[in-house]
Amino acid sequence: MTVALAPHRPNVARQSLVLSRRAVLSIVRQPQVVLPSLFFPLFFAALNAAAFDRITAAQPDFAAQYPSFLDFLLPATVLQGVLFGSTQAGTEMANDIEMGFFDRLLASPVSRTSILVGRLAGGAALGAAQAVFFAVVLVLFGAQVTGIGPVLVLVVCSSLLAVGIGGFGVVLGIRTGSAEAVQGAFPLIFVLMFTSSAFFPRELMTGWYGTVATYNPISWILEALRELLTLGWSTTEAVVAVATSAGIAALAIVVALRALRRRLVLAA
Repeated sequence: MTVALAPHRPNVARQSLVLSRRAVLSIVRQPQVVLPSLFFPLFFAALNAAAFDRITAAQPDFAAQYPSFLDFLLPATVLQGVLFGSTQAGTEMANDIEMGFFDRLLASPVSRTSILVGRLAGGAALGAAQAVFFAVVLVLFGAQVTGIGPVLVLVVCSSLLAVGIGGFGVVLGIRTGSAEAVQGAFPLIFVLMFTSSAFFPRELMTGWYGTVATYNPISWILEALRELLTLGWSTTEAVVAVATSAGIAALAIVVALRALRRRLVLAA
């Protein structure tokens, strides 16, 4: 009697978990890589609070909603740290390619999807940790939040945005195989952040800058989070913040999967 053996099917969930753990440990073991994404957003928060607190206090409506400029800056500081730190996913992917680890994964029975999931999971974990860190530090220095619900939305949005920005970094890493090329895209993160309403109320902007900030999806996330953190729970604002962050993440994952499949075809 001949017994037919079932074809081996890789356990995608388990493989993704193992590679995710590797990505998280890689971040923990390289604190010098993470520290700039923690220090510089706090530096900008202190600088902007000192520079704009008196100016915006002269606006009665703004001062009524944000008694302290740190209240206004809290979500911006969190997202700034997330945007800075999320480029690490693309850099690590490029390093894996340069060192040959990526090719060893391709030669193994590891699911191709788990390679991408594992790498982005590290960025998501870092984004959540950054959100908690910045929220605690700014609250200690006088920022106010309305409850745990808005803070949880902030953490979720941070993780999703880390996946989104990290996914585009992974695309660069896959296509170029160069960590320097990924790091060279870092100024684009500055442009994305500083053309939003991160550091100044959009209502007080004029000209092309106000137009760009209006259509910048980072502004949509920031303003929804500000409403939640300062005015209290709003299902509408929570949906806007999470849906926009999830949309960026979904787009990045689709583009990253296409880049991965293209690389696999070229390597075949």
